[in-house]
Formats: sequence, structure tokens, C-alpha cells
Amino acid sequence: MENKNNKKTIRAWAFFDWANSAYNLVITSTIFPAYYVAITTNHANGDRVSFFGKSFVNTALSDYALSAAYLVMVLLLPILSSIADYKGNKKIFMMFFTLLGSAACCALFNFDKDHLELGIICFALAAIGYSGGFVFYNSYLPEIATVDMQDNVSAKGFTYGYIGSVLLQLICFLFVLKGEWFGIVDKTFAPRLSFLLVGLWWIGFAMIPFSVLPKGSPNAQSHNHHIIKGGFIELGHVWRKVKEMPLLKRFLPSFFFYSMGVQTIMLVATGFAAKELKMETPQLITIILIIQLVAILGATLMSRLSGKYGNVRILISVVILWIAVCIAAYFTYTQTQFYIIAVVVGLVMGGIQSMSRSTYSKYLPENIPDTASFFSFYDVTEKLAIVGGVFSFGFFEEITGSPRNSVLVLGVFFIVGLVLLFSLLRAERNVNKNLDFSAR
Repeated sequence: MENKNNKKTIRAWAFFDWANSAYNLVITSTIFPAYYVAITTNHANGDRVSFFGKSFVNTALSDYALSAAYLVMVLLLPILSSIADYKGNKKIFMMFFTLLGSAACCALFNFDKDHLELGIICFALAAIGYSGGFVFYNSYLPEIATVDMQDNVSAKGFTYGYIGSVLLQLICFLFVLKGEWFGIVDKTFAPRLSFLLVGLWWIGFAMIPFSVLPKGSPNAQSHNHHIIKGGFIELGHVWRKVKEMPLLKRFLPSFFFYSMGVQTIMLVATGFAAKELKMETPQLITIILIIQLVAILGATLMSRLSGKYGNVRILISVVILWIAVCIAAYFTYTQTQFYIIAVVVGLVMGGIQSMSRSTYSKYLPENIPDTASFFSFYDVTEKLAIVGGVFSFGFFEEITGSPRNSVLVLGVFFIVGLVLLFSLLRAERNVNKNLDFSAR
């Protein structure tokens, strides 16, 4: 795209985050986890549920469903991004996954204790829709913004997402807490109505970027591969290119390990609070709202600090804070303690997501034609991290009987990511020294 840094295009691009972040807040972070724990916990079986005849711990089952959803995306994204690069139709795939995710959220309106299988399947399909749309959304970043603007544009996207999701969360908050104002008697109706509203909000506001963003530029290079095989061959090509980039090849492993922690905490925090601290839906919603509002500040703050200290140094600082969060969560037994942790999580959550995306984008060569394939590689890395992190969390909860032990496992992932970030920092210094020497 020739006209980069166009305000209208950037604003429309950011509205995609506004549209689908409501799913992330309501479905994965607040109302759905609280509703799910409530309807799947009973006196007879405790926290165990039957899913197609097999018994699971309720929260472990939802963790496994998310892992399966993201594993599906790991297999699909190389194929789809390859098609998008060759055909130049990435926006069509954004639209498809948006429709899938929003329809799945609308279908959750019918989810109750007698339809567990329906709820889990729609929960997984919504995750597929959300993650599938994001890879093509992310791949627009180097097309719509110059390198010097990508930190700010990336932060703008996350900021729009936080604001939009909080607005819808407040609307849902009214229905859940003040249902009598609207004549709602059935306590399950308000949460289910919230799921329906998420689906409608998602598809409705997504029309803004769909009407403004270009469909994508086709890759001029021809290929002779079968379409299924070609995507993975393209991913292999990207990997070989990545191995020739001294900074990118060090960034991705560190990104993988700390993402195992970040993404998992974002997905399981509400379930942890509901089970371990017995927090009710109003309290959980309040906590997530705090996280979202602080995250707006965090994303903006990290973007500004990166200009002064560099992306890698800021990422190192943020990962250290995440390690502290894991240790603190293990020793958290009161709701007040959890509120304090929530503020810290909010500060580092938006910053690390925004900074990771823009750091990856900065390390890419300028004017590459196959941005979707490169960002597919980024998203495959992130999705594999989610699969590993969420599955590990559910697995250790099942074998140890407590999600607290799973939190410590996430801390180990952050420590590995931190070590790799220090390696990246050394490599970056060496590259900069070589550039300075060449300039002389």
C-alpha cells in the first residue's frame, strides 16, 4: 500500500480491535468464565463435568477446548495466509473469521447446564474466529504504517480495543447486576444476552475496517505447489528467511516462551479467581474493568518508553514484572490481594502485546510483499504458545488438584523468555555496533 500513515485507514484498522476485543473481554475474561463455573459446579459432582461421556474438571475442560481451538488455527493459518499472499485477498479471510466468531458468540445465547457440549463447541469456534481474524489484521500493520510509526499505530489498535470492549462490558454489566431494571427474572438470561450482544457488536463494528481497508496486495511470485502443501512450504520459506535475520531469530523464541505465560494468564485469570477466591460475577467484572482501563495506560506508556530506552529493554522490564505477578498470585488468598495484582497485570498486559507486535514488525525487512506469511509465522508462534500454556495450566490443575501450582509453571515460562530476551539485547547491541562501524 503506497499511502502509509493515512489517518482514516489507521483509524479504520484500529476499529477491528474495537470490534473483536469485546469477545476477549466478555467471553474469555469475565462473564463467560464466571457463568461457566457457576452452571458446571454442583453438590453431586463438585467441579467435574461430563463432556460426550468423559469426565473432566470443569475449568480444565474449557482450557482443553481453547488449546484445541488454537491448535486448529496453527494448522490452518499457514494455508490461509499463503492463499492471502498469493491472491491478495486477506480481507476476505478477516471477514470469514469475524463472521464465524460472531455467529458462535450469538449461538452461546442457548448455552445452559443441559447443553454443555453446545457451549464448549461454540466457545472453541469463537476462539477460532477471534484468532483467525487477528493474523490478517496484524499483517496490515507494515502496510499501513512506516517503521517509525508502527509502535504508535500498534498501541492505537490495542487502545481502541480496550475502550470498545469496556463500553460493551459496561452495558453487559448493567444487565447482569441490575436485571430487574429491565424485567429480567431468570439469572441465566443476562449472561446469555451478553454473549449475543458480543456477537452483534463484533460483526457490526467490523464493518468499519472492512469498508476502508484494502483487500491486500498479491504476491507477484508464482508458485506450483498444491494449495494445502503450499502454505506449509511458504512457512518453511519464511523460517529460512528468519534464520538469516540475527534479531528476528532470537526474538521469536523469547516471544514464544513469555507468550505461553501472558496469553494463558489472560485466559484463565477469571476462572482462577472464581474457583480459588470464590469471587462472584460482579467482583470479577470489576477486576477485569480495572485491568482494561489500566491496560490503556500501559500500552501508551510502553510505546513512549520504547522510544527512549528501546523495545527490548522495555520487554525485559515487563517480563520481570510478569514473573513477580506469578509469584504473587501463588500466595494470593484474599480478594484485596487479587485486586492489587489485577492493577499490575493491566499495566503490563497492554504493553507487552503492543510492544511484541511492533517489535516483530520492526525486525521485518521493509517493503516485503508477503506480509501475511510473515505475520502468519508470528501468529503460529503465538498460537502454539497458547496451546502449550493453556494445556499445561489445565493439565497441572488436574494432576495436582489446584490451579496455584499451574501458576508457578507459567512463571517458569516467563523466566525462560527473560533469558532469551537478554540474548536478543546482546545481539541487538552487536548489530548496532556493526552498523556504526560500517557508517564510518
